[in-house]
Amino acid sequence: MTGQEAHTAPHGPRPAAGGGAVPIRGLSSMATRQILAELADEFGRSHDGIALHFESAGGVAVARQVREGAEADVLVLADDAMAALAGEGLLATGTVRPLWTSPVVAAVPSGAPVPPFATESDLPAALLGAARIAYSTGPSGTALLELIDRLGLADALRDRLVQAPPGVPAGSLLSAGEADLALQQHSELMDLPGVFVIGPLPGDTAIESTFTGGVLTSSAHPQLAREVLDFLASDAALKVAGTRGMSAAKAED
Repeated sequence: MTGQEAHTAPHGPRPAAGGGAVPIRGLSSMATRQILAELADEFGRSHDGIALHFESAGGVAVARQVREGAEADVLVLADDAMAALAGEGLLATGTVRPLWTSPVVAAVPSGAPVPPFATESDLPAALLGAARIAYSTGPSGTALLELIDRLGLADALRDRLVQAPPGVPAGSLLSAGEADLALQQHSELMDLPGVFVIGPLPGDTAIESTFTGGVLTSSAHPQLAREVLDFLASDAALKVAGTRGMSAAKAED
């Protein structure tokens, strides 16, 4: 796997056999990588005896790992991917819950002209004015392609679309000179060198992705995994997610 390990933190009592901390492994897509790294730290400071770490990769790759029997306890992915995995019996019943919502934003290379982006009509103009448009393999990329089709621009933009490799921020194509407009989750475009974030897509063109957590049925420590999930759904965790451009997900009906 080419994902990045977000954080590993050893902690105290509730020892595993042999006296060490109980390892809890989480998997996530890249959009929540930095959030989960910080939350693993916070969880470790308040939960003795659990060594929590998250490993992050492209969402499609993570879902494939789960289907192939990856040994893990907690999973955080976009809600559509989680629903599919739950339907396949890979997530423990009653554990799946929405955590955070992230808007898709537009970005340009730092120092480049910034197109108008205040109204719905500005988006088609910005797309048509871009020579190369970077987007992701994740849920934001799928939603963007659907939006482009709805706007009637699929044919006009087909040869301008550049999909970033799995696990690679679309914004990195801006700084590399491979695109002059990028659209992706806000959390993935924040703080990237050489990238200026314009803002969310305007009006009814707005795209949001909800990230959902759950306990894997294969978890070796399901009760501890539920404790991790409770923490991820807490107000303290939401505060951290907010620093990465995310907000509270709406509760499911």
